[in-house]
Amino acid sequence: MNVYIYIIVMAVVTYLIRVFPLALIRKEIKSPFIKSFLFYVPYATLAAMTFPAILMSEGLSLMAGAAGLVIALILSYLRKNLLTVAVCACGAALVIEVLINVL
Repeated sequence: MNVYIYIIVMAVVTYLIRVFPLALIRKEIKSPFIKSFLFYVPYATLAAMTFPAILMSEGLSLMAGAAGLVIALILSYLRKNLLTVAVCACGAALVIEVLINVL
């Protein structure tokens, strides 16, 4: 029975979090600062969630994770597409991990 109460509470909280901004903000946001802040929030959140996972993933050494991160940063800076960046970063991490285990 308690499980249903937990589910209802979670549903209400989730609903309120999504509806609350709509209820408070009725007109268009004109402030460039707030617009730019809201534009970059998803990117910052994604980076905050993935960065620790890159370096501290289970079964992968810190050096291999760092190598993949460096390769991803370089390729991203060179404006390569997402698939290229992901494949090369994973490949670099794999190569470094294999070299570490062989040596």
